[in-house]
Amino acid sequence: MIPAQPPKKRSAPSASSSAPKKARQSKLAKENDITGEEESEIKEVFHLFSEPNEEFPNEKEGVIEREDVRKALIALGLPPADSKELESILSAIDPTATGYVPYAPFLAVAAAKLRSRSDEAMSAEVDAAFQLFTRGTEGPITLGDLRRIARELKEDSIGDALLKDMILEANGGGTVDAGVTLEQFQEIMLRAGVF
Repeated sequence: MIPAQPPKKRSAPSASSSAPKKARQSKLAKENDITGEEESEIKEVFHLFSEPNEEFPNEKEGVIEREDVRKALIALGLPPADSKELESILSAIDPTATGYVPYAPFLAVAAAKLRSRSDEAMSAEVDAAFQLFTRGTEGPITLGDLRRIARELKEDSIGDALLKDMILEANGGGTVDAGVTLEQFQEIMLRAGVF
């Protein structure tokens, strides 16, 4: 007879287990060359418009109506350039004109549009954001600019120490007075995955 052994102790949950988990990349995300986070965002927007449909019993994510595709793409920040592009998209994802679009074809189109965002367009967005911080000047972003933005966003609890740390993080540890140049702002936006 084997003596009964006490159950193994489970270790206490670590601090890292309470951190938000990164979205896993599904097979569909891999096929469309997007990250798990990008897929999660696409799925979230799809679910805003989706509904179950008896004609598509195997579509566990539901389907969206053809006329909601444009709205969903706009919600993702990926609007069709014009009506011609929209028609091209609709004919690709609803080739038999059922009036409904399943998740997989919608994800494929959204992923393609994500990948096709040009470097020029992203650079223009970063430049526009930089201009918001500097009120249209050539920069750099100063401590005063960050104070103003914090006030405008009603983030009065953000102290100067944090704002100074933000500047030093963005400018690679230079001085607070040096501020943040456009190039440094672009780098930090890319590192943060904003653009």
